[in-house]
Order: sequence, then C-alpha cells, then structure tokens
Amino acid sequence: MSSKTLNWGLLSTAHINRSVIPPLRTSKRNHLLAVASRSAESAEAYARKWNIPRAHASYEALLADPEIDVIYISLPNHMHAEWTIKALEAGKHVLCEKPLALSVDEVDAVAAAAQKHGRVVAEAFMYRHHPQTLKAQELVANGSLGTLKLLRGDFSFVLDREGDIRFDPAMGGGSIWDVGCYPISYMRSVVRAEPLEVFGWQVTGLTGIDDTFIGQMRFAGDVYAQFESSFVIPFHAYMEIVGSEATLVIPKPFKPGVNEKIFLIRDGKTETIKVKGQELYLGEVEDMADAILLGKTPRVTLEDSRANIVVIKALLESARVNKPVKV
Repeated sequence: MSSKTLNWGLLSTAHINRSVIPPLRTSKRNHLLAVASRSAESAEAYARKWNIPRAHASYEALLADPEIDVIYISLPNHMHAEWTIKALEAGKHVLCEKPLALSVDEVDAVAAAAQKHGRVVAEAFMYRHHPQTLKAQELVANGSLGTLKLLRGDFSFVLDREGDIRFDPAMGGGSIWDVGCYPISYMRSVVRAEPLEVFGWQVTGLTGIDDTFIGQMRFAGDVYAQFESSFVIPFHAYMEIVGSEATLVIPKPFKPGVNEKIFLIRDGKTETIKVKGQELYLGEVEDMADAILLGKTPRVTLEDSRANIVVIKALLESARVNKPVKV
C-alpha cells in the first residue's frame, strides 16, 4: 500500500478543520476528498468555500462513501468516541481530535473496535509530531538536564463566546479537557512514565465546568509536575523542564511554528537552541499515512491516549473529593 494516496473525509464543519485542510493538500500521500455536515446546504456551502470535491448531507453518508479511507473527527468532545467507533465499523481509519474520549471505558471500546476491524486510530495531539517537541524529549532522554526533577506547564486563554460548547459539562466542557490535556500529555511524554498520584484544584464556572484547573502529578523517582489550564486567564502557554544540572524552557510548546527557539539554562548561562520546524498540523497527517501505508505505530498510540484520560479523570476526582488520588 506504500504508493497509495489516502482519501480523507471531514466529519463536521468545525473551526479546527481549517488547520488540517492545508497539510492535507500539501501532503503527497493524502488527499482531501469530502466533507459531511448535518444538512446538504451546510455541507455544500462548506465544500464550495474550501474547494472540497464532495459534500455529504449526513455523517452516515460520509462513512458509507466507499472511496474514503480516513475520517477526521472534529465533533464536540462527547461525540468523539461514538463516531470514531462508527467510522471504524464502516472500515475507515480515524484521526480524532483530542480528547479521544471522556472515559476509560470509551477508549477501551475504541481500541476493541480498531482491533476488530483492523484500522488505525490516532488522537490528534498535533504538537507531539513537531520537531521542537521531539528535540525537547531528546534533550531530557540523553541526560542534557541531568536527573529529571520538576516540570511546569500552562495553557490558558479567555473564552468569552457566549453559548460555546466548551461551557457545557454534558458535552465534555471544561478547561482541563480543552487545553489542560496538552501539558498533561507533554509531561507524560517527557517523563516517559505515568504518575503514581495526582492532586487537583478547580475553580468552577457558572455552568459547572472548571473555568480554571491546577493540577499536580507525582512520578516515581521523586519527579514532580504542576500545570494550570484556564478559560479566564489571558493567553499563556509555556513548558519548563527542570533537571539536576540544567533547565529547559519552551516558550511555545503546544503551537510551535516553522522556526522556534528553546532555551537550555545551566550555571546561570543560557544556550539558545534553534529548531527548524514544520507546519504544525502536517506531522499528524503524515503520521497517519505512515501508520496506514507503512504499518508504523502511530506516535500517539491508543495506550497513550488511554493513559492521558486516566490522569485527567483522576485529577477531576481529586478536585471533587479534595484529596490526592492514586493513579
């Protein structure tokens, strides 16, 4: 299958699609063929706007299209697992926006469906494929920081759009599901292990979701991590990784650009490390092609996605009961 071009279909007309459309058109192994919406009018208007060859008047119609190989799911959080499973049952591979699911049981159901139907599923954590992230992981792994001690991270922005689905707890709303999942994922990938215990606090908004979440994670070997996520704090995103000999500062960890700089601080001196990057969302598209056409393991595996959701659920439980929760 290595010479095949994969035909993609967009399941919904969500705003995030505009980030995936350009790399699908740049990639030589991927082709954007169709889009689906809940009405013919919406699908056709979107297809005209973005110059997409086919418009399907329902999600089911897209899954029934025999020429579609891969489905990109950008539905609200609470619909991710359901439609991922439906796509797998229709014989499609799936790239699903984060979070892949809202419970461990849902991830397990997705994994079972993927195995049964022999299809690839990956969670769309785009930053995980960027050369900057890979460089940061390499610096930690090769001992450039000494023994890993502490990680700090933040991803916050002001969400003030009335009626936004991220305010709805029934739809998987909340800052930890929307942006807190990024530093959690980043920290786990750097430590290359799962936390033993977590503790969380949240500031609850008017609708019951966490407007702000502050979480701590304790890993084996006396490694600790802390993150914040928020819908009421002005935009702030960073990662700091502290070792026994040096500290790595990553100013743009989750949405790095083509040319970025990260900073290694040792003995009061700062070394600037330049990273030649790539279009942010291209990596996840090419990773899907590698997995489907070449049989490679996706960089974000279902086991990885499951572990991230285990941590998020434990943090939410900790905030609820106001005490540490073992993972």
